[in-house]
Amino acid sequence: MRNLLLFVVVFVWACDVNAEWKPVEGKITTPWASDVDPNKPWNEYPRPMMVRKHWENLNGLWDYAIVAKDSKQPSEWNGKILVPYAIESALSGVGKKVGPDNCLWYRKTFGKTLTYGKKDSNRKLLHFGAIDWESTVWVNGKEIGTHKGGHDPFTYDITDALKYPGTQEIVIRVWDQTDADNSPQPRGKQVINPRGIFYTSVTGIWQTVWLESVSPTYIKSLKITPDIDAKTVTVQTELAGNLIKGAEVEISVVKKGSIISTKTYYGSQTVVLEIPKPRLWSPDDPFLYDLKVVLSHLGRKIDEVTSYFGMRKSSMGKDENGINRLMLNNKPVFQFGPLDQGWWPDGLYTPATDDALRYDVEITKALGFNMLRKHVKSEPQRFYYWCDKLGVLVWQDMPGALYYQPDYSKE
Repeated sequence: MRNLLLFVVVFVWACDVNAEWKPVEGKITTPWASDVDPNKPWNEYPRPMMVRKHWENLNGLWDYAIVAKDSKQPSEWNGKILVPYAIESALSGVGKKVGPDNCLWYRKTFGKTLTYGKKDSNRKLLHFGAIDWESTVWVNGKEIGTHKGGHDPFTYDITDALKYPGTQEIVIRVWDQTDADNSPQPRGKQVINPRGIFYTSVTGIWQTVWLESVSPTYIKSLKITPDIDAKTVTVQTELAGNLIKGAEVEISVVKKGSIISTKTYYGSQTVVLEIPKPRLWSPDDPFLYDLKVVLSHLGRKIDEVTSYFGMRKSSMGKDENGINRLMLNNKPVFQFGPLDQGWWPDGLYTPATDDALRYDVEITKALGFNMLRKHVKSEPQRFYYWCDKLGVLVWQDMPGALYYQPDYSKE
């Protein structure tokens, strides 16, 4: 009887959540729109190049409000928005413009969770995949920081702003000028009034928001550089936090489940590991090595991340006729692919699901392409993972600004 009651409660709660969200009607949708789960959209780990086992996804329904630019935090909210879809998109459930004269505010509360239910010595990191464009974050009323940039990930240490016990509150203010007054803001092809080759503006959170609990000393970043000529891979490890003297880092290269190379050292360092008989990555054979990095102190593991890399080399060189060519792994390769806009009719910058993102790469391969040029947009990190995994080369544009815009007033 108790289990039945629990099922009824959970079922009713899930129905209520779904009742608060649905895609904006009258918009074009993709086949994956029906797969969006408002309880846990984009529930895949968002950073494939540095994965931790334990994390918490804050995607889902948030409160939102659109208010005048100079207004203070609203006391009342307009409704619910589904994160991580931009407010102009159909999948956000809102489908409204914000504009440069207004600000978009978000609010989310969360209580006892697996990682954040009790106070401990760990640091609590709040990650944002991307917010377009300028965002200020408060946690429990304490201002944490302001970030400018619509395509790059950023992180805040919110440890000192959390309270125990109790409900935690995150509030975010977003302002997006887009192309108003010939703004130099890098925006790609989005404009306030889309016409011709220019697209709908994208405002607010458009990539995953997530939390991690890490040890007082933790692995902050990895930089992995393969060298097929030397048959090595160079790994630069950066530690952060309250650095513990004697913290030991062990790096292992794994091929098909077996460790083929390993090194141990202390602190933040750059090390070189040998790769015997390297299997080279190419679009025809997109083989990836796994990388495991363990941080320990006095024999006790305090942090661990996993990553991957391909043994590959991009360069310029001359072919047998002395003509300059694009080279992959020291051999000429004809790179053939589309200009990939990365825009979705239902999610704008954000595809409905990770399956949709993967399909975009799969169909690129199926059409016979070995490369794509990502046009004036940076994608979520999982996009580049699928390119690595499935075998697609990427030409990466920077999100540009100050585009020439035709004068449509004479039409």
